[in-house]
Amino acid sequence: MPHVPGSYFCGSADHGLNRRSFLGTAAAGAAGAFAANMSQLDMLKNPALANEIKKGDKRVVLLWLAGGSSQFETWDPKPGRPTGGPFRAIPTSVSGIHISELMPKMAQRMQTTAIIRSLNTKNADHGSGALLMETGRRKDPGIEYPDMGAIMARELGRADSKVPDYVSMYTSTEGRRKGQSGFLGARYAPTFLSENMVPENVRKLDSISDVDHQDRLALRELLGKQFTQARRNDTLNSHTQAYQRVRGIMASEKLFDIEQEPESVRAKYGPTQFAQQCLIARRLLEAGTPFVKVARAWWDSHGQNFETHRELCADLDHAMSVFLDDLKDRGLLDHTLIITLGEFGRTPNINASLGRDHFANAWSTSLSGVGVKGGIAYGKTDPDGHTVAEGEASAGDLFATILQAVGIDHLKEYHLGSRPVPLSDFGAKPIKDVLV
Repeated sequence: MPHVPGSYFCGSADHGLNRRSFLGTAAAGAAGAFAANMSQLDMLKNPALANEIKKGDKRVVLLWLAGGSSQFETWDPKPGRPTGGPFRAIPTSVSGIHISELMPKMAQRMQTTAIIRSLNTKNADHGSGALLMETGRRKDPGIEYPDMGAIMARELGRADSKVPDYVSMYTSTEGRRKGQSGFLGARYAPTFLSENMVPENVRKLDSISDVDHQDRLALRELLGKQFTQARRNDTLNSHTQAYQRVRGIMASEKLFDIEQEPESVRAKYGPTQFAQQCLIARRLLEAGTPFVKVARAWWDSHGQNFETHRELCADLDHAMSVFLDDLKDRGLLDHTLIITLGEFGRTPNINASLGRDHFANAWSTSLSGVGVKGGIAYGKTDPDGHTVAEGEASAGDLFATILQAVGIDHLKEYHLGSRPVPLSDFGAKPIKDVLV
């Protein structure tokens, strides 16, 4: 959709988990699962159990900069150039790497982060651009591809996990993209938070006591066992597993409640919604959720780009730096990949409204944590940021890099009927220079 005159945003239309419908597909469950689920939540307070979860597991957090952040005001500043804008480039903790002065806290944590400055994804539309970046390939009319979160849930999730495998945190003001599991099916669809930071329709009704609740579970288990004794098949097993996962999600409610955290931890993250969602993401990772997407809205700065980025970068810089520190302190950073990404970047040229428009030909992203070489800036744009000068990378290349970073073979294939579908797009290659 074209930019609306007089507006700072382009006006694009692209800019919960329903327990009742889920339960409709479930036939039987176990009363014992409820107690197991509750004990799994208690592991956040049990270092020994938490450490067992951490060992060998890989996790991914996507910090989604909805609307498209400016590479000039974040990872690839061009001070003193006609396209550079008013902000300086500052040195980082890694010699030779400079980023925007709007990111001073991340500048001191560059040793954990790899910057990629040479994305050329060629799609500057909000809807199709977001789909491209989250699936790593262009839309195919004949197939609905799973997005990054669904693939990570499938590849990194545990079959016996009682916590959600894929959580996508948006807000009511951010947009409509929920994520998609594509041909992988509903099992790997996201738990999508559109209005609140706690999933809807997962709480036990107040009119049902805990004793009655567990008695109902026990009765369901008894009836389920009697029914399935002479009727063992994949459909019944699937129904049982689905019901147990619903019970797990209901028992996971406290994971989304930051009031469970010490006040000192909440104070470090601060009061912004984005930072608090990062704290929820850490709680989910610690409990074993393999993929969490946290969105920060309104980077679509067609007007007043510099004031917009002054505010948004401050939020990103603080939340991301505290998040990385927290993961490191808890031993999670060595097992977690953190990605900053949006649909595209912003134009080198500054428009009459002091804004930057959509631009997908030469922009930046960052990767932090497991599987990547921290303290590097890969690729290069020309002095004014119009084109990629070195190390051009496509959306598919980035997607393959992300898969490889967490130990997933990007050449692995799923099968849709008899049709082989590789996890990354045909011809996509990981960026080896950013991988350990």
